[in-house]
Amino acid sequence: MSIEKTCRMESWSRGAAGTAILVFMLSGTALGADQYDPPVSYYSGATGTGAALKTQLTAAMSAGHIQRSYGDFRVMSRTVDQDPNNPTNILLVYNGASVSGLWDSGSTWNREHVWPQSRQPGSASNSSRGNLGDAHALRPCNPSINSSRGNKPFGNATTTGGFGSLGSFYFPGDIDKGDIARSIFYSDTRWSSMGLSLVNGTPSGNQMGDLSSFVAWHYLDAPDEFERRRNHAIYDSTLNPFFYTNNRNAFIDHPEFVWSVYMNQNNNSTIFVGPSPEADGSSTLSIEINALVGDSVAPVPVTVNKEGSDGTYYTVVASSGLEASVWENPNAFPMNTPTDSSMFTVSLPSGATDSASVSSEQIVIDNLDVTTAGGAGNGANDTDDIISVQVNIFNPVDGSLSSGSDLHEITIDLGLIGSDSGDATETIEFFNIGDAVTGAPMDIVLISSAGDVSALTTDFSSVESVPGQSSETIQAILSDDNEGAFSATYTFRAVNDESLFGPASSGDDLVVHLIGEVGSGVCIADFAEPFGELDFFDISAFLSAFSSGDPSADLNGDTSFDFFDISAFLSAYGAGCP
Repeated sequence: MSIEKTCRMESWSRGAAGTAILVFMLSGTALGADQYDPPVSYYSGATGTGAALKTQLTAAMSAGHIQRSYGDFRVMSRTVDQDPNNPTNILLVYNGASVSGLWDSGSTWNREHVWPQSRQPGSASNSSRGNLGDAHALRPCNPSINSSRGNKPFGNATTTGGFGSLGSFYFPGDIDKGDIARSIFYSDTRWSSMGLSLVNGTPSGNQMGDLSSFVAWHYLDAPDEFERRRNHAIYDSTLNPFFYTNNRNAFIDHPEFVWSVYMNQNNNSTIFVGPSPEADGSSTLSIEINALVGDSVAPVPVTVNKEGSDGTYYTVVASSGLEASVWENPNAFPMNTPTDSSMFTVSLPSGATDSASVSSEQIVIDNLDVTTAGGAGNGANDTDDIISVQVNIFNPVDGSLSSGSDLHEITIDLGLIGSDSGDATETIEFFNIGDAVTGAPMDIVLISSAGDVSALTTDFSSVESVPGQSSETIQAILSDDNEGAFSATYTFRAVNDESLFGPASSGDDLVVHLIGEVGSGVCIADFAEPFGELDFFDISAFLSAFSSGDPSADLNGDTSFDFFDISAFLSAYGAGCP
């Protein structure tokens, strides 16, 4: 990935500082769905590989081609090389300078033959035909820089930094190295009939080099917004009504063709997400994005990995409910890196948290290479990688002490028990009355306790992640250790699930008042009014409590209902109330 592409698309530029700045935000957009793409049918015949593919691309780029002249470029450059930050200026090749687009007889800028004039047949004075007058092969250039470059071939693949001569070769600089490579590929393919050809090392005659450098630059510097617009402006009658050519550079539209045309049919790249790919190159990753209505959502980082030393292009395409920030689309992994990785982020589009919703989204990562001889999982045999993204936008939690209403305060009477007769218990139930799908999961936290909290306690430890339309219980406990009438207040708070949304500072306070009394003269068999005497109604009340599992029937305090509770009742009943 080229080092200069480091910022968002909204402020990208190729100014005099020599920096190209670009990041796309893709939202539900398939490759080939913006204003700079070719017609769907333009490359319909380009289905082969290797030499066959190159021949098919020659045909596609030649069909309907309206050839313009070297002289036309003096006016045409104002449109096709327009500075996106200053529409009256153009951007010059190599140094990225922004200058007036008006032609002043070559004083401010002149016309650079990317494939030098002296290394191709014909002359500029007779250039209404062929590569000499082809806008895809011409760039505006500072006159002194143009002179300094002369007819040197391009080369030195590993060089980074500024442009300039490096021995017998010329380095176009990091901001233009990929653009220059794709211009050369275009000339070699579109105008192969002129005898143009590419070689490794030092060229001669109508040759150009260095091919190995061009291929390396092509993967280090992917087509950016400026280059893609330039390609389309040369082609398009709307952007360029007076000098449009009706033909395009295939290696900008389909950079994945380069490996097959100029290297081999055995690309060994495998792209994947997660720890490792399957045998067919596929991989999967699951992401969950949770947010509350009205919240902002931090982007989620995702790492894309590549195995194999060959360079390749790939796309990152998000479904409509997501945005994926990527450097270019397509993106590239460079050559000669047996393992490599790149990172992008997944985020939600504007307005996504305006209302509660739940959706299943996905991101598809596609290795675009077209070669098939590399075996399973490599190149064109590399199956797509799928990132599944579950997006949950929740309404804030709605906690209650009742299932049927929004109740925030209750009183629980644990009754009258005898000292050393066993603790009394009652259930406290916390309800999440929010929607089962879009209601935030609920945590309960204890805010405060006051009053006789040694006699009236709870077994509260934690209540976490209670879904909407669900509940969780704890127990209130009246200890039989001390005699007297007791009261205590426990304040709990229902908050949004802290494992999803972080610690909460606010929520629904749920207040529970506990009361109860412990007395030494209390008869544990006295279950029914009138209290103070035992009769059939006490037996009936005990049996009813016992059969329903009422804590009051746990007379021996062991939290189970069994023979020992019945025995304790019968013993107390037989003894009568004091």
